[in-house]
Amino acid sequence: MVDRMSDQDPFLEHRRLLFATAYRMLGTVTDAEDVLQDTWLKWNDTDHAAVTHPKAYLVRTVTNLSLNRLTSARATRESYVGPWLPEPVLTSPDIAEDTELADTVSTAMLVVLETLTPVERAVFLLREVFGYSHAEIAEALERSEASVRQIAHRAKNHVHSRRPRFDTDKAARAQITAQFMAACAGGDLNALMDLLAPDVTCWSDGGGVVTAARRPLHGPDHVARWILGVLAKPQSAGFELTAADINGELGTLASFAGNPGAAFTFDLVDGHIQNLRFQVNPSKLAGLYRGTDLLG
Repeated sequence: MVDRMSDQDPFLEHRRLLFATAYRMLGTVTDAEDVLQDTWLKWNDTDHAAVTHPKAYLVRTVTNLSLNRLTSARATRESYVGPWLPEPVLTSPDIAEDTELADTVSTAMLVVLETLTPVERAVFLLREVFGYSHAEIAEALERSEASVRQIAHRAKNHVHSRRPRFDTDKAARAQITAQFMAACAGGDLNALMDLLAPDVTCWSDGGGVVTAARRPLHGPDHVARWILGVLAKPQSAGFELTAADINGELGTLASFAGNPGAAFTFDLVDGHIQNLRFQVNPSKLAGLYRGTDLLG
């Protein structure tokens, strides 16, 4: 709990935790920052002397504001053009070194979290990621502890059954990333196909704004030809591929004139790319401009 004698405002002291909570709940930087702004306004209007535990109060506020926003966003996401992918965030190498922490912000995990109901997502994150007790979660969400225990059990089983299994060998990932960039930059179809697993699937999120496949692509030949086709288009001229830590894992950025234009993230299984995610929606690239201090 926060020391009430601290000279630092509790909101500023816990801002990175609050953002991390909102981002995991919502999967987008813009929405998470909006929630933090609303939380700050609520905190400013609160009698601080009456708040015994500011950290708990702030996390509870962020969680409930995120719940409200996620519930209202579900209808929008159901009518989304093409696959919906989370908004990528640049992360520091320190997060990538912490395998458990990296897993909680990975693109793969955020995609799985999308399959939970908003309440299941909140309970899972508060329990499994942030370590809150069932009693604390029940108080935060204004539910009975018995109900929270049932939700937590259901959500944990759901996530574990759908969470992709992938290699965590950092040297292998670095090698595959370098080979992936070289194959893409050189337009080498065979080299790219050799990197892909036989049952590879590629999801691309253009939001109906830019070129992207509106359905998942399957198989090395189909996926490789589509990627090279996109990169060969006139609007892709001048792109530069660089390796970057994205959501706790090494991935690839495609930049244009120094500005991020796309992000590739993937799961590595038995030395091959299994699940490839291509985020190219301009409105969901804000987290690539923010530096590496968002999630801490």
